[in-house]
Amino acid sequence: MRRDLMKSNFAEVRARYDAGASATDIGRELGLSRRRVDKWVRLTTLPDRSQMAPTSSSPALFQRYLARRWAEGCTIAKRLHLEIKQLGYRGCYTHLARFVASWRRSAEGKDVPQPTATRLPRDPASGRTISPQIAAALCMKPRALLTPRQALAVDALKASVPSFGIMRSLAMRFRGLLRSRDVGKLRHWLRDAHSCGVHAMRRFARKLQSDREAVQNAVTEPWSSGPTEGLISRLKTLKRAMGGRAGVELLRARMLPLEATEQHAM
Repeated sequence: MRRDLMKSNFAEVRARYDAGASATDIGRELGLSRRRVDKWVRLTTLPDRSQMAPTSSSPALFQRYLARRWAEGCTIAKRLHLEIKQLGYRGCYTHLARFVASWRRSAEGKDVPQPTATRLPRDPASGRTISPQIAAALCMKPRALLTPRQALAVDALKASVPSFGIMRSLAMRFRGLLRSRDVGKLRHWLRDAHSCGVHAMRRFARKLQSDREAVQNAVTEPWSSGPTEGLISRLKTLKRAMGGRAGVELLRARMLPLEATEQHAM
């Protein structure tokens, strides 16, 4: 999806530049950096992405063996995982299962729709193209917390991108069920997300469904791992800031407030 959007932006940049527009105007109107525009106007075609050679942790290194075993009728991912581990595979089972998933869908005759790139509209206030990052942030923000300018951008996205309205509606419902702690609403939300027709939301719903018990606990239980994660992040920050510059004694002295905070939280 990101590659398709990049191709679309590249074609738009080339068309505008060939029509006589300057790189500065193109970057401002499309929401692209000047460095990227300068690079693209010197090219006639968008170069292919460079791909790293597969390593022993990638199933692609064993693709020939996997394809042969798959053709022989061995389609059980766990068995294939054990076999390629003996050949030197050092990756995890999940990567292998994801690697052969397309083979399984093809064998079952399932039509899996692929996401397509969507041209985002212009911001009514600035006239610049709304970036995917801003669109994602606006998708998660309730209407009551939007500024007037953000509200206009949300309305423009809803009018130009129908899937944005669907995703925003589901996002607001998910936010509401987390606050209401109603597991029944979670079941209804998963059902609607599976049938919404938006690839990203369907994929997110499948991830939640695969770990549904943990998601239900997050909805119903008042406990959170947030304080613990915050202490870990602070400790990592201290280690990185002091790496190679101070000894263990100073590190211990700076960690003492963290230990006191942790004991107080427990």
